Order: sequence, then C-alpha cells, then structure tokens
Amino acid sequence: MNSNPLFNDNRLKLGVFGFNGQAPSNSILDELYTPSWRRILEIGAIADAAGFEALVPFARWKHGRSRDATSLAAMQVFDPFVWAGGLGQATRYPAVMSTSHMSLIHPLIAAKQSATIDHISDGRFALNVVAGWNEPEFRMFGGVLEEHTDRYAQAAEWMDVLKRLWHEDEEFEFDGKYYRFKGGESFPKPIQKPFPPIMSAGGSDKGRHFAAKYADMCFTLIRSDEPEGAKADVDAFRDLAHREYERRIHVWTICYVIQRDTQAEADAYQQRILDNADHRANDTMMGMLGAQSKMMSKEAFLAFKNRYIAGAGGFPLVGSAERIVDKCRRLSQSGVDGILLCWIDYVDGLTRWIRDVMPMLEQAGLRRQFEIPR
Repeated sequence: MNSNPLFNDNRLKLGVFGFNGQAPSNSILDELYTPSWRRILEIGAIADAAGFEALVPFARWKHGRSRDATSLAAMQVFDPFVWAGGLGQATRYPAVMSTSHMSLIHPLIAAKQSATIDHISDGRFALNVVAGWNEPEFRMFGGVLEEHTDRYAQAAEWMDVLKRLWHEDEEFEFDGKYYRFKGGESFPKPIQKPFPPIMSAGGSDKGRHFAAKYADMCFTLIRSDEPEGAKADVDAFRDLAHREYERRIHVWTICYVIQRDTQAEADAYQQRILDNADHRANDTMMGMLGAQSKMMSKEAFLAFKNRYIAGAGGFPLVGSAERIVDKCRRLSQSGVDGILLCWIDYVDGLTRWIRDVMPMLEQAGLRRQFEIPR
C-alpha cells in the first residue's frame, strides 16, 4: 500500500466527504452545495493541490429528502464507483474512494470495478463498505432489508469473496449462504498488494466486529461534545481489533466545518443552518438510522438531531481557525488518525481551511508541509 497516501506519516489525515451528492446537511439554504461534474472536479482539484489524503463519496440509490422542501438537484447523487474513476484520472495525490452497499452490489462486480479504478488512479483506490440501512432503497431493488445480524453475516461472505477475487489467480468455487458460484475469477488484479485498503463504519456491536476484522480504517462517530470524548471509543476499537483479530487499524471520524473569523460569527451561521432545517427529511432519515443501523439508541439519535441537520451527524468544528485547530489537536491526542470533512459550501469551506487552518496544523506538528508529487 506504499502508493496510497492514506498511510503517510501525517499524524492527522484529512479527507473531503460527500461531494458526489448534495452537501450532507438536512437544510434548505440557498448556498447548499449541489453537485455537477464541473463542481466535483473543482473540489477534487483544490483538495489534490492541498495534499488531502482522501476523497470519499456516499452511496444513495433513493433520495431521503422531502420532495416539498428541496429541488431536483437535491435528489442527484453521482454513482460512487464512476465518480471515483473520474477523480482518479483527474487527480494525482489523494486516495479516491468508492462506497459500496454490500447487500446490493455483487462482489464479482465490485472486485472488477475496484481493480479498474486502482489502475486508473495508479494505486490510490480505497473501498468504503456499508451493510445498508435505508429500507426504501432495498424495496426499490425488489428485495427486503435483512435483520441487522443477517446483514453482517452476508457482509462477511461478501468480503471473503472480494478479497479472494482480488488476490487469487486461479478460478474458485464458493458455496456460502448468500453467495454461490463456480469458476469465480476477476482480472485485472489491483495494483495495491495484497489489495486496496478497506474503510468501514462500526457503530453497533456487529458493525464494530466486522470493521475490526476486515477494515484498515475503522470509521466511528464521536458522540461527545468534546474531542477528548473520542478516546475511550477509539481505544476500544483498537483493542477489539488487536485482541480478537490480531490486527492494527486506523480510526477515522467525520466532522462538519463552520469556519469564520470569530466564534460568534460561526455560531450565528450554525444557527442559520438550524433555522433553515428540513425537519421532515431529517426526522425520516434519523428514524430509519435509529431503527436499522443499531449504532445507538433512539434517544441518542434524537440528541444528535442538530448534527444531522448541520452535517452528516459529524463532530462540530465550529469557530475561528484557531479554535478549529485546537479541536483537531485534541482529536489527534484522543487517538483519531483521520477526519472526513464536509461543508455547506465546499469551495468556500475548502478555501478558508487551506488558507487559515492548514498552516496552523503544520505548525502544530499534525501535518507536514505538502509538496505536489512529480
């Protein structure tokens, strides 16, 4: 995996999350980012030039927003595999990731798509795998959303098949509960050996065990309002991977960013987001997450309501550049290896971050100064 920047020596790695669809905020602000391929390329180019380690999409087959509160643009989500292939060609440094619903995408298809993008990106691909929680999407495919335990049993088979397809040269048979085939093979093989890195979220007990066993980057939500609240969760994740599966993992989380010159200005803008919330869409999404993901109790999800309105349930990086850098430093001290960032307006947010936050992160020893690879 030497070609993949996800494993460089920066203490705090950075990714841009979710710009293959509308900004992951359940709000109806006029400036809310909506995707076009031109905008996607612009954001990718900005992150590439600044040395971000990862570009990460989400996967969505059916929009989850209220039709009476959003435009058609809100329903447009670019396919994450095609998106990653395009950005793999258009960028030179960051890992380009795809997100795959294991229950909906056959591993034979995912293996070839992933290997192809690994070649397009010259060994910079990574795969984010999800078991799925959006029941209307499964109905749209003509199936049903399996029980939580069954979803992860299928996911384990899916990963076993995928890694064999990436690694083995000879045809093989597979006779599992969820996948059965003869003569299985996939070429070309990925550039990265033994295979591209895997990211997976782990909120529920089953999800955490799955991520600890299969993923190189385990993704977790920080439930505390302070960065230090991540430490116990991060330590437990690493201990689980080491104790049960003899593996070393990296731990990432997601943050939404509201950066302004002063804390008062940032707080005021956050309130503006909340005042323009799409409550119907937010309540629908949180209801499905609470019922299906098993990440936390329904009561805990309700406490996260404002975070999902503001930015994908992420940890809030809200304030001046100095305040944001302080929180990043404390997240790193708590054991977080990388953060995926999202904004209401990606171009404006990235511009502010690169101008003001990035130099301070370098001064704090969290990142080295980036040099564009030749």
